Amino acid sequence: MPARATVDLDHLLLLKAEARGFSFLPRQPVGSLLAGRHQSRLRGRGLAFEELRHYHPGDDIRTIDWRATARLRSPHVRVFAEERERPVLLVVDQRFPMFFGSRRAMKSVAAAEVAALAAWRTLDVGDRVGGIVFNEAELSTIRPNRGPTQALRLLHELARLNQRLAEPEPPVGGVGLNAALEGALQVAKHDHLVVIVTDLDGADDTTGELATRLGIHNDVMVVAVYDPLGAQLAGAPGMRASDRGRSWEVPAGAGFEKAFRAAFEDLLGHWRHLFRDLRIPLFPLSTATPVIDQVHELLGAHR
Repeated sequence: MPARATVDLDHLLLLKAEARGFSFLPRQPVGSLLAGRHQSRLRGRGLAFEELRHYHPGDDIRTIDWRATARLRSPHVRVFAEERERPVLLVVDQRFPMFFGSRRAMKSVAAAEVAALAAWRTLDVGDRVGGIVFNEAELSTIRPNRGPTQALRLLHELARLNQRLAEPEPPVGGVGLNAALEGALQVAKHDHLVVIVTDLDGADDTTGELATRLGIHNDVMVVAVYDPLGAQLAGAPGMRASDRGRSWEVPAGAGFEKAFRAAFEDLLGHWRHLFRDLRIPLFPLSTATPVIDQVHELLGAHR
């Protein structure tokens, strides 16, 4: 079956029914990518002070307000309630390198699908959602807000830039991943969840620096989109490959296949280690499997 080349708004709207059974919050099912203290430092929405009350047997002594206790001459504790809002900013790559797929869907399609699922899920739990959708020629910013209207704006931009990839003359320009991250820094000042959806094409040392800056006051998660053919390729006599106007013959033999796989694993390993050191979860997303199944497997309960 040929890979799905593009998505339209109707397809992204239908994903609303699938956006359940997973969460970005720290309390995760066993086996979730975000479960456990070593995999992630995602902080959730945070805590807001609710009331000061008398200490009751069994209360956590760490919640005792010692100043109030001294002033009132009896033990008092501070009670906190979970804040009901954590804005989510989706940074979604729709550049030409994303317009590739050997099975089920293009990388650009998988990126749009996971962003749509995240947007619908964010609205469902009562948080604000926004996004930065970009290609080589433009960077479209939708600031986080509540309500279906905001989600529609975001999905419209996802579909629009996704479909531009199939035009006879794809967008050209100087917008790259780092420009999108710089834009995210202007929007996500603090206490946001920033979800970066990209194949990491063109990522460099500056990318790591920008991710670090984003992570100082926000939670950051990277969804690394890949295609199986980009991870493992066996050459054959007469096989040719092309990329951005260049064309060359693919060498045949086990040596090329081994070197190709090693190059992919080295690249992925570099970013996996970097983001692990920054305590930023990296979620590998394959084009070959339905996106919702992968989201359920890594961020929630199995179907």
